[in-house]
Amino acid sequence: MKIVDCNHDRHAAQILEVFNDAIVTSTAVFDYQPRTADFMVSWFKTKEANRFPTIGFEDTDGTLLGFASYGTFRAWPAYKYSVELSVYVRKGHRRQGIGRRLMQELITAAKAQDYHLMVGGIEAANTGSIALHESLGFTLAGTIRHAGYKFGRWLDLSFYQLILETPLIPGY
Repeated sequence: MKIVDCNHDRHAAQILEVFNDAIVTSTAVFDYQPRTADFMVSWFKTKEANRFPTIGFEDTDGTLLGFASYGTFRAWPAYKYSVELSVYVRKGHRRQGIGRRLMQELITAAKAQDYHLMVGGIEAANTGSIALHESLGFTLAGTIRHAGYKFGRWLDLSFYQLILETPLIPGY
């Protein structure tokens, strides 16, 4: 098993499979409809254009067991040191340390790129994801009640944050 840098040609279909499973079976993504292959083209282009990493965890056969990335937190210039992360692990491989390993890689990448704040938006009842984030130093920044509606119920969205010691000298 190994950590890999994901790319469209090798990983888009597998990322789409993991992502779409999260959409249709969980509240990890506040979306109703599975994404398409065309979505993955624009998704990877955005990641590449902004130098946002997409990190994967493969088994010995090359099957993607999980992936993680970050992207723009808010679009205004003063937020340029903040990113929002996402981490997804394939069903049947959760609670095996894959999410932790992926998040550790993301934190390292964010520091290397001089980001100062990492934000994770987590459905408030997702105790597993909350525990993972907290174990890596993330703290609760706040919860927005009834932020989304899925599976016949209102969902609360909790934001967890990790403040990094970078950049050494922030600027405009």
